[in-house]
Amino acid sequence: MKRKIENILQNWGKKEDHLPFMLIGARQTGKTYILQKFVHSAGFENIVEINFYEKTIYKDFFSKSLNPQDIVHEIELYLQKPLSPENTIFFFDEIQDCEQAIASLKFFAESKKQYHIVCAGSLLGVKINRLKTPFPVGKVQIEYLYPMDFEEFLWATNKEMLADEIRKCFDTNKPLSNIIHEKSLDTYKQYLCIGGMPAVVADYIKNEQNLVRTDTSIIRDIITGYLADMTKYSENINSLKIHSVFNSIPAQLAKEKHKFQYKLVEINGKKEKYETAIEWLLQAGILLKVQRIGKPQIPMLIDENQNSFKLYLLDVGISNKLARIEISNILQEKIDYIGAITETYVAQQFTANRRKLCYWTSGNTAEVDYLLQTEDGIIPCEVKSDVNVISKSLNVYVAKYKPKYAIRISAKNFGYENNIKSVPLYAVYCI
Repeated sequence: MKRKIENILQNWGKKEDHLPFMLIGARQTGKTYILQKFVHSAGFENIVEINFYEKTIYKDFFSKSLNPQDIVHEIELYLQKPLSPENTIFFFDEIQDCEQAIASLKFFAESKKQYHIVCAGSLLGVKINRLKTPFPVGKVQIEYLYPMDFEEFLWATNKEMLADEIRKCFDTNKPLSNIIHEKSLDTYKQYLCIGGMPAVVADYIKNEQNLVRTDTSIIRDIITGYLADMTKYSENINSLKIHSVFNSIPAQLAKEKHKFQYKLVEINGKKEKYETAIEWLLQAGILLKVQRIGKPQIPMLIDENQNSFKLYLLDVGISNKLARIEISNILQEKIDYIGAITETYVAQQFTANRRKLCYWTSGNTAEVDYLLQTEDGIIPCEVKSDVNVISKSLNVYVAKYKPKYAIRISAKNFGYENNIKSVPLYAVYCI
């Protein structure tokens, strides 16, 4: 997402009349880095960075008034320098820690003066639902930042030519040569081991793309930070419940069927006890939810079954670390859990592409991993972790609903046969 967000920011900066820009997403996805890089390269005479988490006293700038001129005047007095709107860019970081700053964005957007404001916030999904003042809907350009998808991983590791070739083969259904296909699968496995959190990818690159030397304790530290946030920002929700749901995800995915079960959070666990904890984790961007669909139709939300869903973690590297999966196990594929790892990876790639996550079942007889709403209608998508592509469930779905075509994600090369589009695991970012 990094390069894609940077392109959006560049276009935003070129507009003469633009709304405040807000970049949100889970913690440690790179929001601050991207916005700091942008504000320092955008060519403004003055750069004002305000981090509400680092210095809580900065909230005082917004305590007396939400009028932009009053706020800027307070900042000018603090910095002891004048700040003309046309020559200044403001960066409000960790904005979730200052509700008044969020509310002020409406007035900055409506001001006759053109202010240049970018904001970053983690847990904003959680915060927005608990604001005492209205969120400035329609007054802010909001973009979401997710962990790096596999295409961005290829870019970061100097494999842009490979990324482009994969897209070309996806569009034409022509297979890669065997040697390049195998190289792509090897790179995909490397990504499975570390995931797409920017700090981990950066360390992997610093260590010459050597998995053995990559510091995966960075992921452990990210998890520790998430657990701390669950305590700090849980407010009226019992943080222990949030922790319990989060920690249950490996057990949920270790089952043959990955449907979420409350009894794996706690013996005799009930929906009423844990549904708010699940919602907190979803709003924080830490979990991804795949909703069961009964009858596939557009829009797919028409026939959602709210009681049947799967939960995956936002990043495959974090998921592996929480499940205590070793890198050697992934590379050698000697674990039954590889199916859960693969599905987590696919959910992560689809989320980065803004795909709605849904799956389909027919009682206990068939299950299709994902349904995709496309220009060609609802397309079933089956996920396999290896070259074994036998799928009775996909055949059941195709016979019943007759989609224009189906997608099978596996370790096999590109191809199109019997109305099934074969997509290698490394090419999911193209879907």
